[in-house]
Amino acid sequence: MTTLRQNFIRELVLRGTSPRTQEAYVRAVYCLAKHYHQPPDQLSDEQLKSYLFHLAAERKLSASTLNQVVSALRFFYHTVLQRSVDHLRLVLPRSSRPIKRPQVFSQEELERLFTIGCRHIKHRAFLVTVYGAGLRLSEACHLKFEHLNRGRMQIRVEQGKGRKDRYTLLSPKLLEELEQYWRCFRPMHWLFPSTLQPELPMDERTGQKIFYTAVERAGVRGKGGIHSLRHSFATHLLEAGVEITVVQRLLGHSSLSTTSNYLHVRQERVAQIQSPLQLLNWSRLPGDPKKT
Repeated sequence: MTTLRQNFIRELVLRGTSPRTQEAYVRAVYCLAKHYHQPPDQLSDEQLKSYLFHLAAERKLSASTLNQVVSALRFFYHTVLQRSVDHLRLVLPRSSRPIKRPQVFSQEELERLFTIGCRHIKHRAFLVTVYGAGLRLSEACHLKFEHLNRGRMQIRVEQGKGRKDRYTLLSPKLLEELEQYWRCFRPMHWLFPSTLQPELPMDERTGQKIFYTAVERAGVRGKGGIHSLRHSFATHLLEAGVEITVVQRLLGHSSLSTTSNYLHVRQERVAQIQSPLQLLNWSRLPGDPKKT
């Protein structure tokens, strides 16, 4: 391992970044060096700009992926090579992300997904948990039995995104589903263990596969990956009148602006909303032309 790599990992660890972030950042710098076949500390500003252009124009990476690379390179050049933050902002600009509203399932589609789409009780319990608690995929895969608080009807999410703990909902229907699942399989440690290696949690790719298989069997229109269940959880809560700050805490968002993405409404609801203009009552204004 080179000294640069060692120093980079040390800086990442000292700042408390998650193992997943460390892996992504180290890989981003590695790919940059591999692209030019040069150590990253020997690359010019023009080479850095050209590399970003290559990722955007030739490899056509998404804005979110580009911004992750930019964050990794900025972090490396600032913390390890002591480059100025203001200078790095000019050399490594972020890409503007298009505003995309999350797509959500209707309640009827969710019912089909959980009944017709799920032929295995473990698969059903897993998907119901993701939706019923508004979990990210990795959070659902790493749930343990001690995370279920039956007394307060809450689920404790440990070390979610941003390495933050939080509490979310454990509804009676979800608890009933999980108890039925436990009676059938009696998992010992992880709530949803790996089938081949029960001492390990379910692999995230397995969770995605369970979701896509259920969508296909249920015959519902796809809304994206399994994260659309979390989108649906948030949207349905807001439509039910739950305060946005409460939804923010349940989802574990640091910023309220992130949660506000769910403040869109379904088209059928828009058609039912009456304009406030209709509430006004006035007679013909003076000077209006009379009807003939």
